[in-house]
Amino acid sequence: MTRNTLDAKLFPQDIPVLWCPVITPFSSPGVPDIQRLHALLEEIAPSVRGILIPGSTGEGWEMSDQDILSLLEGVLPKSTSLGQHLLIGALKPTAEETIESINSTLRWLLRHTGAADAHAAMDTCAVAGFTICPPAGSNLTQKQLCGGLESVLRTGVPAALYQLPQVTGNEIAPETVQHLAEKYENFFLFKDTSGTDTVSLSMLDFHGVFFVRGAEGSYANWHKFGGGPYDGFLLSTANSFSRELGQVLRMLEAGDRKEAETLSNRITACVNEVFPQAGKVGAGNAFANANKLFDHLRAWGPEAEQKPGPMLYGGMRLGTDLISLARTAMESNGFDLSRGYLQV
Repeated sequence: MTRNTLDAKLFPQDIPVLWCPVITPFSSPGVPDIQRLHALLEEIAPSVRGILIPGSTGEGWEMSDQDILSLLEGVLPKSTSLGQHLLIGALKPTAEETIESINSTLRWLLRHTGAADAHAAMDTCAVAGFTICPPAGSNLTQKQLCGGLESVLRTGVPAALYQLPQVTGNEIAPETVQHLAEKYENFFLFKDTSGTDTVSLSMLDFHGVFFVRGAEGSYANWHKFGGGPYDGFLLSTANSFSRELGQVLRMLEAGDRKEAETLSNRITACVNEVFPQAGKVGAGNAFANANKLFDHLRAWGPEAEQKPGPMLYGGMRLGTDLISLARTAMESNGFDLSRGYLQV
């Protein structure tokens, strides 16, 4: 199956230009709050047609395979009913662990759906594919990174490749990505969260792989609608700024560059003020922690400081001081928090 044929099969209405690596709300340590998660999916659905569960923002690196299956069991009925395409995170430090995670998830999908084969099971749940990273390790060569990724891609599952040096300790070179794109038609999407954007800026021929940016900030400068190198975004901030990010994309497409940059700069200012502090918590990561703070404010509005802070995977709750910091950042940049989407 060619990449164009695969894309048309997976995304009959084209690949979404805005994706969200959804945060995971917890009701107790390691136990997802599914009702709360459903409310968030409904909130972002008007602007977000593609979701990643669990990504780094969803604390996927901390989860066991059983944790992920429990999360998917709660998510799939809702995401399917909302018409959202789903990428399943298979984020593991080695290729062998990645393959086992994919296989165990496919076995579960077969049981869950009762479908005749894995492709039918994925179709039933609108699962577009699996998100994978290169093997972790700062000392690995490009040949070793490529070999690990090839062993995963040879399984034949539709795959999105994730450049995440903040976790893996390495970066896939543009030539490596080009080689994989040329050889494996099931490699259909590339996400880059490095902030260096070396692959997309290389301007090599990637044979139709869909490129999304995961690094935060300066959104108006990076999409093709505004002259940038990316086809879309897969952004942690889509958890709480999905409406505004959708507006940025529409403004760029309509040629309203000045308005898009103004709105982009307001979101960027919030990111710059909150992410550094959220990354100092000592648990979770900056992407997960900051967006849990933003979402807490979007959900509860003026009541946010009176509610228990959002919980991380290990059970730690983010404190009122961080919630207030995020409130100041959002309100000073013109984001209305007068009412939350969870308020009756």
